[in-house]
Amino acid sequence: MNPTPALGLSEPATARPEGPAAPPAGRAPATTGRERLLSLVQRQGVLAVLLAVVLVSSFVYPTFGTLDNARGVTVQASFLAIVALGMTLVIITGGIDLSVGSVFALGGVLAAWASQWGIVPALLLPLVVCGAIGTVNGLLVAKAGMAPFIVTLASLLAARGLLLAITHEGATTYLVPRHSAFAELGQGTVWGFGHPLIVALALFGLGGVLLQRTSFGQTLFAVGGSSDAATLMGLPVARAKVTVYLLSGLLAGLAGAINAARLSSGVTIVGVGMELDAISAVVIGGTLLVGGAGTVSGTLWGVLLLAVIQNLINQIGSLNSSYQSVVSGGFLILVVVAQRYLVRGRRTT
Repeated sequence: MNPTPALGLSEPATARPEGPAAPPAGRAPATTGRERLLSLVQRQGVLAVLLAVVLVSSFVYPTFGTLDNARGVTVQASFLAIVALGMTLVIITGGIDLSVGSVFALGGVLAAWASQWGIVPALLLPLVVCGAIGTVNGLLVAKAGMAPFIVTLASLLAARGLLLAITHEGATTYLVPRHSAFAELGQGTVWGFGHPLIVALALFGLGGVLLQRTSFGQTLFAVGGSSDAATLMGLPVARAKVTVYLLSGLLAGLAGAINAARLSSGVTIVGVGMELDAISAVVIGGTLLVGGAGTVSGTLWGVLLLAVIQNLINQIGSLNSSYQSVVSGGFLILVVVAQRYLVRGRRTT
């Protein structure tokens, strides 16, 4: 008896009668031009919007298009980008991680405290602690079957409480030694661009390879598309979920540590609302909130778009930063509505 073909592979070639050929068993039907166009708009439409906003803003505000301004915008966006990368992986599986803002702040405080012993403890301690928080989130979601919203909301409160306990209700601020190797990680530059940007781009490169070129990445898409179907296919659904929450915690802790190096201290008030910014960037970048579709490149463009909006508000001068939330919320609503239309259009094609 011949073995059953694996999903996504066609059957061995056999003689078929002449006439209209049906799609080979196990192979998805060929996509139409309209489907490909809708898919492209869903995945990369934010890039077109970003380029249009940058182009128009460069003409309206001469200081916007300068290299110095670009360096400032990209460095400030690097920390949110690293956090949003982990959020992308979580959302692709159909989950959510509300704890990243508090984990980001906790990672910064732990890194600043440990920096007195060198760069290795300053990076290792937040990664261990924040990775443990992510692992607990993943185990509760994957093994205990708890709702990601509830689990990560509890982790948000726990991480913020631990942060306040370490800093004595925020009264103690741990400083990073000046001119140390750890401080250089956050404050150094390469060709004028900060090290945080270099780290973020490297992580996004690795994330893109992981998501698009490995079986693990394809498992994440399958889990987000249908967790039950992925289980029937024999995919390691629970392990995939635990892994993405672990990665989300690690990336949030790493971003917090690099932010502490840049600020030369473990600031306790950072990260408030960061989880919402990360979710916004991911969704604006084309990742479906229900899971099963998304790209890390789209998330990067979404982060940059939010950063450009904030910078434009600063350029205008007469508007305060609260308008960023208004504009970001408007973009988010438009994107969600557009996603529903695009998905519906692809299904009816």
